[in-house]
Amino acid sequence: MNQSASTRGDRGLDYPRTVVVTGGAGFIGSHLVERLLADGHVVRVVDDLSTGKIENLAAVKDHPKLSFHRVDVADLQNTHTVFENAEWVFHLAALADIVPSIQKPLAYHRANVEGTVAVLEAARAAHVRRFIYVASSSCYGISEEFPTPETERIAPMYPYALTKYVGERYVLHWSKVYGVPAVSLRLFNVYGPRSRTTGTYGAVFGVFLAQKLAGKPFTVVGDGTQTRDFTFVTDVVDALAKAAESELDGEVLNVGSGNSYSVNHLVSLLGGDVVFIPKRPGEPECTFADTSKISRLLGWRPGMSFEEGVHIMSERIEEWQDAPVWDEASVAEATREWFEYLGDSDKHIEMADNPEKPRDA
Repeated sequence: MNQSASTRGDRGLDYPRTVVVTGGAGFIGSHLVERLLADGHVVRVVDDLSTGKIENLAAVKDHPKLSFHRVDVADLQNTHTVFENAEWVFHLAALADIVPSIQKPLAYHRANVEGTVAVLEAARAAHVRRFIYVASSSCYGISEEFPTPETERIAPMYPYALTKYVGERYVLHWSKVYGVPAVSLRLFNVYGPRSRTTGTYGAVFGVFLAQKLAGKPFTVVGDGTQTRDFTFVTDVVDALAKAAESELDGEVLNVGSGNSYSVNHLVSLLGGDVVFIPKRPGEPECTFADTSKISRLLGWRPGMSFEEGVHIMSERIEEWQDAPVWDEASVAEATREWFEYLGDSDKHIEMADNPEKPRDA
C-alpha cells in the first residue's frame, strides 16, 4: 500500500511525515486517512466517535503506521502526546448539520470553536509545519455571486455555519499572530461512500439512497430546480493533501466540483418516484464554487464527474440499509425548528465586526 520514495519524488518533499487527523473516523476524515497512509505517512487519528465511526477505518485498521486516539478535541491539552513530533495537522473534527445546531448552539460552539482553538494550541506547542482547516461554504449563506469566490460577503444563516466560520477566523489569526502555517479550505456539498447514514435529517444523498433502498419516493424540497456543487470526497481529499504539501500560509480556498447540478438531475440519475415538500427558509437556490484560486495556487482540479460519482454511490447503496427512511411527515417534524427560527429568509445574519477578507493571491 505504501509508495516507494522514487514514485513520490515528483512531490518534491521528504517523506514520510507524521500527521494528526482530527475527526479521522468521520466521512471525509477516513478517506483522508486512507490517502495519507497510501502516501507513506505516519497517521494519528484523533476522534471521540461522537459522530465518526471506527468502522470507517476498517480498511486500514491494522496498518502499522496508523494509531487511533479516542479524544474529545475540546478537552485537549496543548501538551497532548498525540501531537508530539507531528509535522502536519488536518483539523476536521466538528459537529455538523443545521437543525441540531439551532437546537444546541452551545454544543456547537464548544466543538467547533473551542475545539478548534484547543487543536491550534496543541499544534502550536508541537511546532507543526502545516495546519489544514476544513471549513464550510455555508459561511456564504445565500450567495449573490456565481460561481462564488472566496471574497464573497460572509452571511452565516445558522449556528453550524457561524461556528465553522469563527473557527476559520481563529485559524487565520493563529497563522498571523503565532506563526502557525495554516490554510483553510471551504468545502462545497461533499458526497461519497461512508457519508453519514444515521442521525438527524441531513444531506440529500443519504436521504435519497435510504429512500430508494426502502422503495419510497424521494422527498424533493421545493420544485427540485435548486442546484448544488456536489463534490466527490476523493477530490476533496486530494485538495487537502495538496494544501499540506504546499507552502501556502494564511490563505482561504474554495473546493468544489467546477459545476452545479439540480436536485432533479440527481433524482433522474438515481431513478424513482418523487414527492415535493415545502421549500426551507435560509437555503440557497444555488451553491457553486469559484475554484480558480485553488487551481491557480495548487494546480488542483476535480477529477470525478457527477454522473460517475452517482454511479459509485448507487453501487454501494447497501451502506444506507440502516439509515433512517424519511417521508413527508418525518421531514416536517425534523425541520420544524428550522422553519421556526429561520422563517424570515430575507434576514441575512451579517458579521457585525466586518472581518477582514482573505488575502488574494
